[in-house]
Amino acid sequence: MNMKVRLSVMNFLEFAVWGAYLTCMGNYLGTAGLGDQISWFYAIQGFVSIFMPTLMGIVADKYIQPQRLLGLCHLVAGAAMLCCWWMGMQAGFGNELPNKSAFVAMYAVSVGFYMPTIALGNTTAFTLLKDNGLDTVKDFPPIRVLGTVGFIATMWFVNCAVWEDGSFSFTLADNAHKFQYTYMQFFVSGILSLVLFAYCLTLPECKVERKEGASLADTLGLSAFRLFKQKKMALFFIFSALLGMCLQVTNGYAGPFITSFKGSADAAVATSFAANNATLLSSISQISEALCILMIPFFLRRYGIKVVMLMSMFAWVFRFGFFGLGNPAMPGVILFILSCIVYGVAFDFFNVSGGIFVDQECEPSVKASAQGLFMLMTNGLGATIGTLTAGEIVNHFCSWQDGFLVGDWQSCWFVFAAFALVVGLSFALVFNPEKK
Repeated sequence: MNMKVRLSVMNFLEFAVWGAYLTCMGNYLGTAGLGDQISWFYAIQGFVSIFMPTLMGIVADKYIQPQRLLGLCHLVAGAAMLCCWWMGMQAGFGNELPNKSAFVAMYAVSVGFYMPTIALGNTTAFTLLKDNGLDTVKDFPPIRVLGTVGFIATMWFVNCAVWEDGSFSFTLADNAHKFQYTYMQFFVSGILSLVLFAYCLTLPECKVERKEGASLADTLGLSAFRLFKQKKMALFFIFSALLGMCLQVTNGYAGPFITSFKGSADAAVATSFAANNATLLSSISQISEALCILMIPFFLRRYGIKVVMLMSMFAWVFRFGFFGLGNPAMPGVILFILSCIVYGVAFDFFNVSGGIFVDQECEPSVKASAQGLFMLMTNGLGATIGTLTAGEIVNHFCSWQDGFLVGDWQSCWFVFAAFALVVGLSFALVFNPEKK
């Protein structure tokens, strides 16, 4: 099989595993008695991103080829996710989990071994592309886009799939046993992880060049911290952490927020398509993300890194603000759709352009470590602190009632929008890199 096709399949499965539960997990946690802990489930992803990718990277460099380690990580992640599914199934539809601590522990194990696979997947793809004489700059982006397609595919599947009374079906209508409201989303994720484990066993060897004589600081990626001595880079990483605080907020709470309208006294709102298909509506965000990746080179060349980063920051203002102003019925649902569309700018223009900026500004000897530091500040520290803070805000204004997280959602979204606005204005005033 063509190597690009094989790597496309790998990326499709890699992100399909994540898409099965990332945006709809909050709906199930509410019915399982863990609704007030939603923020912690997303914060775990940020916490493990601080150290697990680095540890697995060291293992891949010294002991196990990356494609093999990728498969082994998915074996552990998939098995732990199936344990979550099993505990949910034992509790039954709509019932609280009897052993919440064990469920959280298994989820943490699964996420802990999943998060490093994103970097391992990239390492595998880059290595195999080079080994086969292909151009990573030209050939990798289409392969990576297939990952987003996989993410969207499982979002749609989980949104529509129903398992009830031993029968399986698909529907867009309201149904309490849709996968997006039940433990079945963890079953889908776990099975896909095991499929990817088996698929990784078929991939060719990745001959990784081992670094000889590297210091412990270089091995652990600590050498990049000396970039904080440069004012420009210090400001960039600080604002990366601040904007990273926005990254997981809507992944954790957009689903419960949109679904909460099903409890509305207004029948037009309660029975609306959006309120009953929150995961499907949220998938517009991922479609926008895939398209916005293709726009980044044009905007970077024309406007530079500062303007592109500012576009991302103010896109977060609109992302949160549109949620605060909209509702699932017409015409309010248009604002929900606009919120999903601007997510592509908010996410890609920050993450992708930020990675390009780091690559351009850093010496070759610390480029890899600097990328790791960028991920640590955004998806590690920033996302963890931001998600936990968002959880406190949501729990202050809202509470779970009859299976729905209801309350003053508008205040929540406006607080998030105000934070993004302050970060954006501050960035505009103090960050002034040289134009290239």
